[in-house]
Amino acid sequence: MTRFLISDTNPDGHTLEDLLHGVRSEILARCTKISDDNRAEPKYVLNNNVKILGLLSQAIELAEESTRVLDKSLGRVSGSGDAGPRMGDG
Repeated sequence: MTRFLISDTNPDGHTLEDLLHGVRSEILARCTKISDDNRAEPKYVLNNNVKILGLLSQAIELAEESTRVLDKSLGRVSGSGDAGPRMGDG
């Protein structure tokens, strides 16, 4: 399985909020491309994408808050992978 998130075995991974920001940016770009298309299907897709963007924004806020809590209580991720996981068993 491909690993995207930072972990003790993937110190060069991404934060969850960074990945969500990237997905949100791609959806915004797609919305821009279809925003002037007045056919029923593009309107439907655009409406769904707007809902998804709202949910992604909520998810980003939650991920950022989790990172703040972890950074405050357990310290920032070093990126070296030597310290082990901040929580759980890895």
